[in-house]
Formats: sequence, C-alpha cells, structure tokens
Amino acid sequence: MDFRLTEDQRALRRGVRELLARLFDREALRGTVDSPVLDRELWRELGAAGFFALRLPEEEGGVGLGLPEAVLVFEEAGRVLLPGPLVATHSAAGVVPGAADGSAVVTSVNEGLVPWLDEADVVLGDVTDAVPVRSVDPLTPLHRVPGTVGTTGLTDALLTAAEQVGSASATTGLAVSHARARTQFGQVIGGFQAVKHLCAGMLVRTELARAAVWAASVTGDPVEIAGAKLLADEAAVRNARDCLQVHGGMGFTWEADVHLHLKRAWVRAELRMPVARAEEAVAAGL
Repeated sequence: MDFRLTEDQRALRRGVRELLARLFDREALRGTVDSPVLDRELWRELGAAGFFALRLPEEEGGVGLGLPEAVLVFEEAGRVLLPGPLVATHSAAGVVPGAADGSAVVTSVNEGLVPWLDEADVVLGDVTDAVPVRSVDPLTPLHRVPGTVGTTGLTDALLTAAEQVGSASATTGLAVSHARARTQFGQVIGGFQAVKHLCAGMLVRTELARAAVWAASVTGDPVEIAGAKLLADEAAVRNARDCLQVHGGMGFTWEADVHLHLKRAWVRAELRMPVARAEEAVAAGL
C-alpha cells in the first residue's frame, strides 16, 4: 500500500500551514496564553477556509475530502497549538447548525472532561453539575462532569492523535534549532553526542507516530487507530520533555513555548482514548 502523499495532499498541507501562519502566529499564541478567550473571528475564518467542513460532502456545502486529508490538516493545527474544541466542531459539521462555517463552537464530554465549556454554543453530552477544574494547559480550560465518562469516537481519537504528531514535530524542530544556535564550552551544543541522541530519538518517535496515524486514516481499522493514538501520545509527551532537556533551564520559563506543547500533550492524551483504553483496544485486537 502506497502511503506517500499525492500532489493535492501536499498542496493542502502547504496551504493550511500558510493559512495558520497568517491567522495564528507566535504573537497570537502568546496573546491567547495571557488571555485564554476563544477568538471568534479566528474560528469563523477557519470555517470559511473549510477547516470544519473538510469531510462534509460537497452537495451539503462541504469540501468533500476524506479522513487522510483531515489528518494532515489537524497535524498542522497541532503544530501551532491552535486552541479551541477543534475536533468536536469538525465532527459536528453537517449535524450541528453553524459548525461547518465556524459560526458555532461545539464541544463534547470526553473522559468526564469538557474543554472550553464556557465558550461553546453547543455541548454534546450531559453537562449537568459540571464544575470548573484547573487545567494544566492554559490554552485548554476544562470542566469536569462527576460520574460521567463520555464516549470517544474513533475518528475523534485519530484527529487528536494527528494533533499530537504535529506537536511532536514542532518540538523536534524547536530542539534542533536551539541545538544549532546555543553554544557551550566553545561549540554549539548540537555537537555533543548526548544532544544528538536526544534529537534523533525525537525524530524517530515523530516519524513512527506519523506513519501510524496516516496508515490508520487510510484503513480506518479500530485497532490501528488505538495503536496510532498510543504512539502519537508518546511522541508528543516525550518529545516535549526531551525538548525541555535540550533547552536546559530556559526551557522551563514561561516565555518559552516548550512547556505549552508539553501541557497540551498531557491534556490531549487524557481527553480522547487515554493510554489505558487504547492499550486494552490493541490487546483485544491481538
């Protein structure tokens, strides 16, 4: 089976990357960190660009593409830490009025947690008695619904895995860039074997997780999706930790972006198909 991207898919990925660079650059990211309020104008612009209606049939006003293309788009969203209930709104396109064009923000209950509840226009699932909880990620406000787990669809889990791959790729790039620029003992730290090993391990984890996510988007196999989520969660979390290691003390500062990737990776890992559930799915398949 050939998993290489087509020219149209490469163009889609390139276009989304350029769009997000324009709509949500680092200045916008840091602004959101300082004031975690969902940008409705950004949400509508994403809707106008077809972000949420990507898999909606053309006859219903959508773009008419498939899950492999959606995975590429969500990987780019994960790379820039795009905030908001992206997966839930995307999945609600064609079902919830306004979701497709970004005029409505949709969230859902997953693993007893609800992200961006106060900002949402529509909530999928019962949020009775929902209470705010302190989120480790400043870009993902959370509520907890006591006694509620909520179900995670396979597509939602895979799109979340794609976001994790994008984050893993971003932290790999941050680590390599820092290793090339930072000098110590008269040479760039990228010349030290220990740093080389860290960066190489990050790249391997990213590419392995990416291959698994892309493959699962083509086959749609539940076990492959669970395996892809496991690999993507590991890549996102471990790469962020290794990126912190490469950066040293400055990586732990609020001004650095590395900690934001780690915190988002932790939250994504728990929101949809957490590790225990994914492992059980893989084990049952074996």
